[in-house]
Amino acid sequence: MELFASIALLCFVISGTTAIGQPASIAFSETEGTLKLGGTGQAPTIVIDSKDWPGVARAGNDLANDFGLVTGTKGKVASGTSGLSNSSVIIAGTVGKSPLIDSLVSAGKVDVSNVKGKWESFTSTLVENPVDGIDRALVLVGSDKRGTIYAIYDVSEQIGVSPWYWWADVPPKKHNALYALPKPKTQGPPSIKYRGLFINDEQPALTNWVKSNFGGVYDSRFHAKVFELLLRLRANYFWPAMWASKFHVDDSKNGPLADEMGIVMGTSHTEPMARADKEKVKPWDWKSNQSNLKKYMQDGATRSKNWEVVWTLGMRGDGDTASPTLDAKTLVDVFTAQQGILKSTLGVSSLNAVPQMWCVYKEVGGYYQAGMKVPEEITILWSDDNSGNIQRLPIPAEANRIGNAGVYYHFDYVGDPRNYKWINSIQLSKTWQQMHLAHQKNATQIWIVNVGDLKPLEIPISHFLDMAYDMDNFMKPDSTDEWLASWATREFGDKVAQGTTEVMATYGKLIIRRKYELLNMSPFLYSTTNYDEAENVLHEWEDLQNKAQKLYDQLDPATQISFFEMVLHPVMAGRVVQQVYINAARNKAYATQKRMSANELAADVKAAYAEDGVIQKRYHGLLNGKWNHMMDQIHFGYNNWQDPSSNTMPSVTTISTTAPSSGLMGVSVQGSTASAPDSTPFLLALSPYTPENRTVDIYARGSGSTDFTISSPSPYISITPSHGTISYPSGTSTIRATISVDWSSAPNGTSTSTIAITPKSGAPVTLSLPLNNVAVPTDFKGYVDSAGAVAMEMAYFTSRTASSSGASLEVIPHYGRTHSGLTLLPVSAGTQTTTSGPSAVYSFYSFTSAASAKVVAYLPPSFNVNPSSPLKFAVQVDEGTPVTVSPVPGSTLGSMPSGWSKSVINGARVVKIDVGKVEKGAHQVKMWLLEPGTVVHRLVVDLGGVRDSYLGPPESVKVGF
Repeated sequence: MELFASIALLCFVISGTTAIGQPASIAFSETEGTLKLGGTGQAPTIVIDSKDWPGVARAGNDLANDFGLVTGTKGKVASGTSGLSNSSVIIAGTVGKSPLIDSLVSAGKVDVSNVKGKWESFTSTLVENPVDGIDRALVLVGSDKRGTIYAIYDVSEQIGVSPWYWWADVPPKKHNALYALPKPKTQGPPSIKYRGLFINDEQPALTNWVKSNFGGVYDSRFHAKVFELLLRLRANYFWPAMWASKFHVDDSKNGPLADEMGIVMGTSHTEPMARADKEKVKPWDWKSNQSNLKKYMQDGATRSKNWEVVWTLGMRGDGDTASPTLDAKTLVDVFTAQQGILKSTLGVSSLNAVPQMWCVYKEVGGYYQAGMKVPEEITILWSDDNSGNIQRLPIPAEANRIGNAGVYYHFDYVGDPRNYKWINSIQLSKTWQQMHLAHQKNATQIWIVNVGDLKPLEIPISHFLDMAYDMDNFMKPDSTDEWLASWATREFGDKVAQGTTEVMATYGKLIIRRKYELLNMSPFLYSTTNYDEAENVLHEWEDLQNKAQKLYDQLDPATQISFFEMVLHPVMAGRVVQQVYINAARNKAYATQKRMSANELAADVKAAYAEDGVIQKRYHGLLNGKWNHMMDQIHFGYNNWQDPSSNTMPSVTTISTTAPSSGLMGVSVQGSTASAPDSTPFLLALSPYTPENRTVDIYARGSGSTDFTISSPSPYISITPSHGTISYPSGTSTIRATISVDWSSAPNGTSTSTIAITPKSGAPVTLSLPLNNVAVPTDFKGYVDSAGAVAMEMAYFTSRTASSSGASLEVIPHYGRTHSGLTLLPVSAGTQTTTSGPSAVYSFYSFTSAASAKVVAYLPPSFNVNPSSPLKFAVQVDEGTPVTVSPVPGSTLGSMPSGWSKSVINGARVVKIDVGKVEKGAHQVKMWLLEPGTVVHRLVVDLGGVRDSYLGPPESVKVGF
């Protein structure tokens, strides 16, 4: 965290406002030129012409209520300005729809030249004498319906009402006075035209919650809450739940409500022509049932023709599966029929202005690959792999399509390799990298994200939609940390903002390693032997929970609720799942060594598993059960892609308490499975640059108690503690002793000492300790080899060089599984070469001579989004020949590349590059990223000493930084 801890402080929003990433128009204290809008006993009248859109009036009423939430005095809504002299007034309206606004424009009192005719844009300005009797007013003018609605909700957010005030119980920030600033501002058009959410895979959690709160139906009351959230988040597009609902049929008010509020409706990739999956006719087969399918689609067009719709075109098989009878030619026939229906139903001769999309999802990508011609006016919606890795983006030949392109992304999924739909398991920095790439590749027509149950994904939803609204705020690689700081300030206050930023950035690093549902795959991912990996990962989770708890404890009771829902709960619940699986793995490993701590770990696993239920109950009990059922999702015991019928604790082993005949005391060491006295453990070599402690575990192998001492004949070696008592079942069954060396007194070069562990009764255990007392040159800067391994994090390059065209390699903070990522920017730089492209140098000093060294690169499970320009990087050690690597095997749309499942499960694709002989001394690894979209998030130089583990060796000691 040391490099990035201060980054979060850079983007706290100006003038005390709590809005994220937008120019301020509200202040909480009076300055020159401000207009007081509200305060204790005072609230504004919000004037909205009766001829304006009903959705604008609805938002105006929300703003009036929001003033009451913030100041204690609720505002009023009026349709005219008569009788408002000496009042606080906000005038809101839409160009061409509000006669009041149009009159202000005609009189030259409001300049709309920056927004008129633009998509979802607005201007906000203080106007002197807008109408007779009103000295000054804050005037909000939208270019269209949603432009005005966004202007209204922008004020709500700035005065202190979070978009998540209802869905995540963020308490409004109380203020004694609210002032409009005199500086005009303009916002819009948004970066992405259609931006929204897909509620999917909603069983059991969301469906059970809907059953409890809305009579079992996803009705207009439910959707009113969702639509308001979308608009407050400046989104406009929605795919409704599909597995347990029929949007238009379940409640006839649903469609009109979306139109009234300003939501553009769509449907998922498997639900064409604005119809729900549950409405489908049978058989769902174009070749055998074409006439009935055409009527089905015609009825969908007729039902929704008067509302804003992005029409989903194309077809897949029934129930979100592939169709055995569809091919490229048949799908073109489907397009032709659907577009004919749209033309006749909408009464248009051209569909160029009618929003349509075709989602290139799973097998249908193969049709496109086969040369299927998609009409230019249809937006091609490229999908990720359901795990956050975009498979394809527009290539130059697709750049000028009328319908442009978009992205269907996932924060939740049901399918291979396993479902993930319990709680937030998203790394925000990865989302930034993928969506920034999509934006720069001009996939800007639609961004839609699958959010499953919606509720547990508040943070990634906000991040995704804020990027979609204004990507200009997210052009830098460190923008995610800056956004997190602003988000945390808005939700919880600036006192805990930096700490919350660090917690959630760290959470993303820990969860990208493997999703909860995949933790029980065999063999267990974290090593219980090497690098103390399993224990260290558990300590990371425990430390993270302690940090989150300290932040929680600083908050007032109302804010604690929202902090628990969005921050503390995922950290706490995640820590429990990690503890269950890690300690179950340690239990089995220790049982083979006859450690009595295996029984203690078995009890710990059972206790942690029970704690999972306690945490779930705490969540469900919030606010008198407001969110009961939202944590119903199964998350333990997966054995295939689909969730099991119930949570199941992993098995644990208990061992006999009868001590072996060889004695009560056992001894094991880090990096070895051996257990003395039955077998001989060997301590790994220790040097001044060893990044982890060298330790010895002394433990009971049965019931009883014994004292022991631990010592070395070498005066420069210290062991802490030097003595102790192991006892089981009462007392301490295991004592870990840490070895330290006074290197100023130790022999230079290689030597060997011993450590003796002597029980009060029984035979002593003698361990051999190899030492390597070496030093790097005083002027060296870089990483230092330990035991034949050098592990380097991407942020700590020794030097880097930009290209003559301005391309450079930039660090993405908190990216990947350990620390940071390195990527090529700008995306427009195009393909680079090792002769002219930008590079980064990572220096290392080797005390090991390796005849056949390897550089191991850790990359994300990315795709070649342009098949003609695959992801590519090159490495060079010293003056050797650069080795160019294309890490992602070639694949066709509709299928996954080789190694995809493993890389997605592991959160990384690991590539090993042979670099030949490396002698002792100073060296450098030079790296080029040769294609935009390529990211590397770790490098390891294997000089023959890298031991088996999941994350790789711990970061090596670095000097000179």
